[in-house]
Amino acid sequence: MSREWRRPSHPRAPQIPRARGGRAQRAVYLLLALCAAALYLAGEPLVPAARSLTFHFATLQIGALLKGACYLAEEIFHLQSRHHGSFWRALSTCFPPRWHGSMLLLCASAYVALLGDGQPLGLQLGLASLCQLLILALGLQKPSAVEVSEMSERSKQNVAHGLAWSYYVGYLKIVLPRVKKSMEEFSSANPNLLVCRKTWKLHILIPLSCDVCDDLEKADSNIQYLTDLSETTMARAGTKKRVYKHSLYAIRDEENQLWHCAVEYATPLQSLYAMSQDECAAFSREERLEQAKLFYRTLEEILQSSKECAGTYRLIAYEEPGEEETHFLSREILWHLRQQHQEEFAVHEGTPLPTPSTALDSAELNLQISVSDLPQPLRSDGF
Repeated sequence: MSREWRRPSHPRAPQIPRARGGRAQRAVYLLLALCAAALYLAGEPLVPAARSLTFHFATLQIGALLKGACYLAEEIFHLQSRHHGSFWRALSTCFPPRWHGSMLLLCASAYVALLGDGQPLGLQLGLASLCQLLILALGLQKPSAVEVSEMSERSKQNVAHGLAWSYYVGYLKIVLPRVKKSMEEFSSANPNLLVCRKTWKLHILIPLSCDVCDDLEKADSNIQYLTDLSETTMARAGTKKRVYKHSLYAIRDEENQLWHCAVEYATPLQSLYAMSQDECAAFSREERLEQAKLFYRTLEEILQSSKECAGTYRLIAYEEPGEEETHFLSREILWHLRQQHQEEFAVHEGTPLPTPSTALDSAELNLQISVSDLPQPLRSDGF
């Protein structure tokens, strides 16, 4: 009999933000409908309301054009370096929505058609321009932190996006497809150590604090270096015989048993940490945490879409506890190792988990090889 097994959530799993959806745009449509309904229920005369609406809309278009003109005053001094010497290219970058001018003409025409008694049109447009320039001068139209974050995420221009793609293209895409083979070679020579094939992966540590320790044994005394897996050597970016390798560790649990796995930190986190320590980078701790979470999410999305890396990795993201815990890191790794053991053996109900080895010494693997080339029965009793 088999049963469906669901992986339980980690009790200390960090909250990784998902990509933003379209709720803000839907909220715009909802508020638009409410405002239209409120104006209709107010019973105001149609012509004055339409005149005010077109004027306010025209005012917004004037503000967008004036803002673009201010940016153009700077960009004309960078035509060669930024816009390949093209004035029209600079113009298009300062006025990205091409319909601002046409919408302004349309609103002005509608306003003139609905114009009644009051101030001259020229005076009203002048006051609107003055109001928009004051808003620009006071910086009241600057995007909020949420808008900047959303624009950066959608355009894939965050620091985390670049680091995640660089880490994947320059390292993981090279080494991950070879992890299984390295694990298989090691398991053949040491059959009692890597008993669970689900753990034949590269376990990548992603501390959201970006505090990466170069020596895992110093970070946690329950983590012991065992050996290195077989090396991968290849020419890379002008370097002859560049070596890629992974270290195998023994993780000691609460019952003094050893669990074995290949584990290492995600090295790009060191760059995020260094940026937060350098005043020139102007990178705060809050921004570092946000980028670390975005790095994890981006890397996870990249690896999930990579067929050649499927089943060769395990991302372990965690937040270090406020209080110093001596063996927090080893417990974090052990939780993931136990989950992988359950994933492999829970398909048969009642199958006990394999007991990890309690010593680092490898045992000999005894193979029974048949002298005949004919197929042999699986049972020893001849049935």
